[in-house]
Amino acid sequence: MSETLKIKITEAVKDAMRAQAKERLSTLRMTTAAIKQKEVDERIELNDAQIVDILVKMIKQRKEAAGQFLTAGRTDLSEKEFAEIKVLEEFLPVQVSDEEVDATIQEIMTSLQAISAKDMGKVMTELKLKLGGRADMAVVGQKVKKLLS
Repeated sequence: MSETLKIKITEAVKDAMRAQAKERLSTLRMTTAAIKQKEVDERIELNDAQIVDILVKMIKQRKEAAGQFLTAGRTDLSEKEFAEIKVLEEFLPVQVSDEEVDATIQEIMTSLQAISAKDMGKVMTELKLKLGGRADMAVVGQKVKKLLS
């Protein structure tokens, strides 16, 4: 039986506690809190795909914050954000290559017969289903936009 992502994160929390890795433990606890918050709010048990969505959102927030800290000249705070990103990325599925992303975009655009910018929403919806968590959807969106314009 394969381990769920939630169990892996819980085990990582325990390992970080044993190793007394304070920064890692802080990030992992923040992650488990975000997962529990979503489960309580929606009264559901999250599956791996939903947990990946939370991780992707947390990574995106940290990238934005790190960028703002760098702009403000606060490299100490930006380094903390990048360290958190590194911990969160450990739990994401294996990222697909650029070639695979391009092939998937072409496949979906062909199957949906997407030819204009009006079709972008449909294409992105399908791509999120196929690539969600395994590719940076902001980059994927830019590629699709370029192809449809």
